Amino acid sequence: MYYDLNYMSVPLPEDVIKLKNYGDFEGADKLIQHLLANDIPEALRKRLEIEQDIIRIVGINEYPFDFAKANEMMKETFKEYQEHELTILKETGKVDWLYIDGKSHFQRRFLLNLIKTQADYEARLIVKEDNEVDRLRKQELTQNVQLMKEHGRRKVKIHLKTSIQVKKEYERPGEIVKVYLPLPKECKQVSDIQILKTIPEATFIAPESEDQRTVYFETTLEKDQVFSVEYSYINQVDYVELDPEKASELQPEFDLNEALPHIRFTPYLELLLAEILAGETNPIRKARKIYDFITTKVNYSFMREYFTIDNISEYAAVNLKGDCGVQAILFITLCRMAKIPAKWQSGLYVSQYYTGCHDWTQFYVAPYGWVFADLSFGGGARRNGDLDRWNYYFGNLDIFRMPANSEIQTDFNPPKQFLRADPIDNQRGEFEYEDQGLPYAYLDVKQELIAMEELV
Repeated sequence: MYYDLNYMSVPLPEDVIKLKNYGDFEGADKLIQHLLANDIPEALRKRLEIEQDIIRIVGINEYPFDFAKANEMMKETFKEYQEHELTILKETGKVDWLYIDGKSHFQRRFLLNLIKTQADYEARLIVKEDNEVDRLRKQELTQNVQLMKEHGRRKVKIHLKTSIQVKKEYERPGEIVKVYLPLPKECKQVSDIQILKTIPEATFIAPESEDQRTVYFETTLEKDQVFSVEYSYINQVDYVELDPEKASELQPEFDLNEALPHIRFTPYLELLLAEILAGETNPIRKARKIYDFITTKVNYSFMREYFTIDNISEYAAVNLKGDCGVQAILFITLCRMAKIPAKWQSGLYVSQYYTGCHDWTQFYVAPYGWVFADLSFGGGARRNGDLDRWNYYFGNLDIFRMPANSEIQTDFNPPKQFLRADPIDNQRGEFEYEDQGLPYAYLDVKQELIAMEELV
């Protein structure tokens, strides 16, 4: 079923929390079933129904490696590894873990995250990764900053193909399936969207104005069937240099509300914001202070599925870690609390060196209007010593984007019947049979850049 995620702001019963924290997911599920069989408040009922799926996702998919297996993986990956290191990493919060039946288990991408975020472990890799693609991508981003400042804008035509297919072991030919793939949507930087080809023929193409735009297929599944869409669009980004002295005294009052459960004005965030702003009243300087806090204090980290986190903005602010979307949601939340309109954008990062999922934000300051902030790209630039690129991503965006979403946690058109693989965002697509929706572990998703042409 489709869940109203607002109900995640409802607290869980104490005994459910005890069982969940210990990792007794079977016991927690039994208790929830018992509670649901009773006459309980409707809001609590909806929260418990959501928790049943959260427990299922966390217990099965997100933390598969016990301590022995994780140690073995570390030993096979790093030179001169000693077994006590994993304990130290766990105790210092550098690896993501939880209890399952009272024993430590590690997140499915803990090893990749360690390599990406801890330079000393990357240096100790037994098999060195080829960093040439990453180097070229960073060079491309630095060049984009130079070109934007030189010309004042960039304009490109992008041709993309995305596809989704159920893995062979989960394939059920002859059954009706409903499949969704993200599409570019109308927004500040995008124009001339063309749907070039769908395989098979699309059942429905959502309007360009949808908050989370998709192409929808409903058909009888064939053996080895791939669902795909090709499209093109024009992406134009204009360079802006925000001057606090030019900020208007009157600022707008839209896009300032909470959006539970993740954009929530909690007491801790109120205290944090007061500390960050330190009495600042200029809207551009306020936004910059929030940007600086996140890009210097919130460390980039791969995340478990967003659906399993009760409040993403507070999670980021308390744990001081998060990926692109977690950092973006914290920025949006703090900006709105500071009376700076802010909103979501997400979809794909698209270039000749890498195409994949990415999230970023927009914020509004008069007289400039809507401008951009990319927290993870800005923070990454600063960590690499590229202060010019760090400053650029406060107010600006590169041209290598496909925006498909302008809101989090909204339903599709047409609506999906079962719980989505990603109930928060939509960058990879969704796939469901008549009796269940499929998680990403059951699917193969591909995004391919066909062509990118620079326009005058």
